[in-house]
Amino acid sequence: MKQSNRKVLVTGGAGFIGSHVADAYLGAGHSVWIVDDLSSGRRTNVPDGAELVEMDVRDPDLRDLFREVRFDLVNHHAAQIDVRVSVADPAKDASINLMGLLNITEAAVEVGTQRVVFVSSGGVVYGEPEEIPTPEHAPKLPLSPYGVTKLGGEYYLNYYRQVRGLEYVALRYSNVFGPRQDPHGEAGVVAIFCTRLLSGEPLTIFGDGEQTRDYVYVKDVVAANMLASETDPVDLEGLDAQAFNVGTGVGTSVLRLADVLEGISGVSLPRRHEAARPGELRHSTLDASRIRAQGWAPDFSLEDGLRETYDFIAAQRAGTAT
Repeated sequence: MKQSNRKVLVTGGAGFIGSHVADAYLGAGHSVWIVDDLSSGRRTNVPDGAELVEMDVRDPDLRDLFREVRFDLVNHHAAQIDVRVSVADPAKDASINLMGLLNITEAAVEVGTQRVVFVSSGGVVYGEPEEIPTPEHAPKLPLSPYGVTKLGGEYYLNYYRQVRGLEYVALRYSNVFGPRQDPHGEAGVVAIFCTRLLSGEPLTIFGDGEQTRDYVYVKDVVAANMLASETDPVDLEGLDAQAFNVGTGVGTSVLRLADVLEGISGVSLPRRHEAARPGELRHSTLDASRIRAQGWAPDFSLEDGLRETYDFIAAQRAGTAT
């Protein structure tokens, strides 16, 4: 897979993580197309040099795009990512996350695409894990429709690998944060806290604030995507053999997160506690030993990543972010 000037499709490439990944493919000399319906992505996130196709991943016309371009690699970030939406409307969640994936995989097989890099979720496919940090082989017990569709996507891709010959790598992200992030999802607390510190508003903490998450900086996640795009295929059977956790292995509490961001901003604000959200996991931290063995490791400490994120949001509010 270590080729130059590949034709790469990044679905969801106008979004937070996908746009950073598209940047990296362009920087590596590849030709990049982005498919995004802009329901949450932004045109301003699309990097110069990438071709934006405004389209839902479920659209039958996506097949024509594959036939026209004949992509070598697909990086699939487009998804319905809100756990609360998945609970309120499981059918919508399944339609986007499963039917959209099937539209892509059928098109990929038809034109001979070599590999799909699939974004799964280490934060939801394991449910409330018994083992922390949680390895890839841990039991899969998702507690939301979103988690079910992410795990289902891996099962579908495993079928396409075994029966249809389509290579894939699944990246099970922990809680990704960084510039361009909207305040959605659990890692969205970083963007929310930054915004509130800049506005002088109290920080809202659900429950006691001791719940922990594995916060990984977006630039480190981009490096994992590039590795997954280039590494030799894993010649082993089973779902977990094709999957890699992407996280730091360190759990950070919400209270600790607030402390670090207050230190970075130089602002100390009141904290308002509200009732814990029903169904929220207490602890989630990933064991990323498998991808570390492939040569990946996070380069950014929590503090360094939070500082870059805070500075970006501050510049964005001042109208100077790029």
